[in-house]
Amino acid sequence: MKRVLYFLIIVSVLAQSCRKFENQPEERVLDADVFDPTDQEGVQSTAYLLGIYSFLPTGFNRIEGDFLDAATDDAVPSSERSNIMLFTNGQLNATNNPDNNWANSYTMIRRSNVFLKNIGIVPIPEEKRKRQVAEARFLRAFAYFELLKRYGGVPLVGDQVFDLNSDLNLPRNTFAACVDYIAAECDAATPDLPNGSTIAAAEFGRVPSEAAMALKCRLYLYAASPLFNGGGFETDATLKAITGYPTNDPARWQRVITIAEALIAKGYYKLPAGSGTTVYSNVFTTKINTDIILSKQLPNSTVIENANAPVGYVAPTTSNGRNSPTQNFVNAFTNLNGTPYTGTTTAASQYEGRDPRLKSILFYNGVQWLGRAVQTYEGGLDKPNQAFKTQTKTSYYLRKFMADFTTSTTYANQSHNFPYFRFADVLLSYAEALNEVGRVEDAVRQMNLVRARAGITAGTGSRYGVPVSVSQDDLRNLIKNERRIELSFEEHRFWDLRRWKMSAELASTLQGLTITQNDPLYVVKNVNTMIFQPKYYHLPIPYSEITKNTKLVQNEGYY
Repeated sequence: MKRVLYFLIIVSVLAQSCRKFENQPEERVLDADVFDPTDQEGVQSTAYLLGIYSFLPTGFNRIEGDFLDAATDDAVPSSERSNIMLFTNGQLNATNNPDNNWANSYTMIRRSNVFLKNIGIVPIPEEKRKRQVAEARFLRAFAYFELLKRYGGVPLVGDQVFDLNSDLNLPRNTFAACVDYIAAECDAATPDLPNGSTIAAAEFGRVPSEAAMALKCRLYLYAASPLFNGGGFETDATLKAITGYPTNDPARWQRVITIAEALIAKGYYKLPAGSGTTVYSNVFTTKINTDIILSKQLPNSTVIENANAPVGYVAPTTSNGRNSPTQNFVNAFTNLNGTPYTGTTTAASQYEGRDPRLKSILFYNGVQWLGRAVQTYEGGLDKPNQAFKTQTKTSYYLRKFMADFTTSTTYANQSHNFPYFRFADVLLSYAEALNEVGRVEDAVRQMNLVRARAGITAGTGSRYGVPVSVSQDDLRNLIKNERRIELSFEEHRFWDLRRWKMSAELASTLQGLTITQNDPLYVVKNVNTMIFQPKYYHLPIPYSEITKNTKLVQNEGYY
């Protein structure tokens, strides 16, 4: 019996010793598994491509729970512990940047390159392959633009897929080289992408050809703007060429005009019919509409309401009121007739007779929500002044992107897809460029398309509040203000102020209201003064990247 037992033990040990041990995790997914020459439908490779979309910036409450606009003159964070204040308190540096996008963008670039390298072996129909290649090239170009607007020129890696033996010490390419590369990628992708009118509802959120054109339009808009078009502050000539064009060329505005006109001529994307508060609100709660060219796809939910609506509502409608829009922002809304508002800021009457978008974008004291009036007066339900309670600092909350729950008793799941490119944005970029080349009245007409949809009254001569014979300088300021309102909380203001080199606005004293219930008394108060230095026109390259790549030069002023 013992002999039998010993024999079984010996056989078992020998069997174990003959097994092939893993030299990598069995559950690891390899490129060969994804890009399978027997996968005629391309199921795995398509899933890989769609996975790259997940790395597109989230947008909503992206900076640790706050909108990026809370680092501008349009809002402040409601929380006292928000890291977004690093953008405005003078403490931003290469180790504590809350908008560190470097790794995320290069992940998109690498994954796009992996896809482009391997998709040729998957036996899918050629038309499908061409479309997917174009999508990957767009996503790669998008990632490079996200880097460019933050840091200036960055290392361009082409189609290379690095491995452990690759030399990763790569220098930054010039701003001009990066612009040319991104533009060429957009041009290459556009013909093989479907037009927006042909994308099925089930595929909404995948890239249409117009999105590649819109990316090129925004790229050229930034490149022609004061900061990048010869307006760099750098003292080192080499670094100045990395972060922008060394010299100004006004002709760069014409490139914006050319691509904007080509996009508009395609005819599918347009401002939705109608005008006013509801029409504007519906752009952001209707999943598919002709204003949205490309947006981040998210499941229907109440996360926007829960994060941003006034704080005084109880479960199941509990909200966190993360962002406090400023009185500065409220003052930017024109009168209903399009003329600048110069009335009182110390009474509830200031909200009447204004640009209809105000009531779509903001909660203010007394407005109806979930069956009661919002209470942002001192001690009110939405400004209870309780210790450690996050609440509005300005008496305002953000309403944009929410459905109309005015008379509801609870929230219902809604479509919330963060917009990257809108037709209204294209029109305003077109107007800005037309004005800069001296075509002032042509620019007025484009801006007024946006004002008309907003519900601004036409007035004599259908000028929508724009003076007859308006000057180029005055129209420039009107277009800037129109972008501020129309594109608010869509991550434009933060970058617009930088590309326009508006240092005064980047060092603004931000204001809100203190409201006393019984009078009612509205008193303007200062809530923050932003600190700005020229180095903040560009963001710092992460310190961890500088230490890994010996050829990577840091932006001026950061260490």
